[in-house]
Amino acid sequence: MNLLIDGLGVVSAGAVEEGPRLLAQLARNEGSRPVASVVGMGFATSAAQAARINGVSMHVLDFEPMWNPPNHVLSTILSALLALAEQREGEGKPPQGREMLRALAKGVEAQGRLRVASKQYEPAKLLFHPPGVVGPIASAAACATLLGLGVEQLAMAMSIAASRASGLIANIGSMTKALHCGDAAMRGLEAALLAQNGFTADPDALGSPRGYGRAYYGEAFDPSGLAVPVETPRVLSPGMAWKLFPSQYGTHFAITAALDCRAEIDDATRICSVRVTTPVMAYVDRPAPVSGLDGKFSFQYGVAAALLDARVDVATFTNQRCAAADMKAMLGKIELKQDESIAGTLDRMHVDVEVLLDDGRSVRHRCNAPEGSWSRPVGPERVRAKATSLLLTTLGKERADHFWTLADTRLDQLRIAPIMQLLQTPAPH
Repeated sequence: MNLLIDGLGVVSAGAVEEGPRLLAQLARNEGSRPVASVVGMGFATSAAQAARINGVSMHVLDFEPMWNPPNHVLSTILSALLALAEQREGEGKPPQGREMLRALAKGVEAQGRLRVASKQYEPAKLLFHPPGVVGPIASAAACATLLGLGVEQLAMAMSIAASRASGLIANIGSMTKALHCGDAAMRGLEAALLAQNGFTADPDALGSPRGYGRAYYGEAFDPSGLAVPVETPRVLSPGMAWKLFPSQYGTHFAITAALDCRAEIDDATRICSVRVTTPVMAYVDRPAPVSGLDGKFSFQYGVAAALLDARVDVATFTNQRCAAADMKAMLGKIELKQDESIAGTLDRMHVDVEVLLDDGRSVRHRCNAPEGSWSRPVGPERVRAKATSLLLTTLGKERADHFWTLADTRLDQLRIAPIMQLLQTPAPH
């Protein structure tokens, strides 16, 4: 349930961003049977289009939970399940909440197993953006579960989706990064619906010598763990790292260390220079980000914002904040060193931040794990507080209170359609 709450808060906040709005306009122009709500846009469309747009909204802030090996699970699966559940309830099916969460857990399991099979555990070694590559298959598995498909149709759905995977690392830091997640949700949903209607694919498209694993991961791909019985589900172990800052997860280490430094500094104008030491993550070494979105993938920007503002939140990553004179000046004081001796996996890495002040004093802090991570977990009350803050901003108090009335119910009575229809209404200005 915490994943659902976090996802709905994040998608509501992300829907005001430019990327989702451009996609929504495209969907409006094309027109479709209105069976699933588009969050924050004031209209409904087909389940597939809603899954795509809502998937982008759920990921665009880079505020959804992180997983290990690194991946974005929620936007690629939950957005598809929400659209499908809303459509099914509109067709007279009983409340879909419990079955939707069960399907979500299966999708999480599928993505985790595919990421482990890839053997690409460190961000620096990724050849493709993971959610765009594993997301469609897991979305297909989750949607097939919610549709109640049998084993053969489930295999077909996943094999269809395997031919629809994509996601270039080059597009990280642009609107297209979130599109990887939205497309994964849409393609998985479509694959499940096609399989339900009898559409076919090679039943072994994942493990075949000419299949998905070899194509995306080469000889390193190890499919042996894909079909073993579940002992402890991955939704529980290793589970998720809750994001408390809306940015690339590696930057959370740098932000946390910088905030710890800032707590000992009375005035940011006294900062003369800053040294940041990180593991090798070349795509997060961005000394001069050109936009707020670009800044989400910059160690330097996260540190600069933490030192200047003593906080990092959604407003940190606006274009206005990125272009501000004090931000540009602080970025010019930061030196970044990427150290090959520091582990690059998210559960073993660390980041050091050292700040030199005008009186010669040095302030230094290391972050081994940000709050919300696997070794520094937060409770459900923190997840709820995050969602509440986002929903209040986008819905206003009256509608946010109504959201909790709809969400705080027994699982077997949890209806998705009224929640999505509430979130469909544009945010007040």
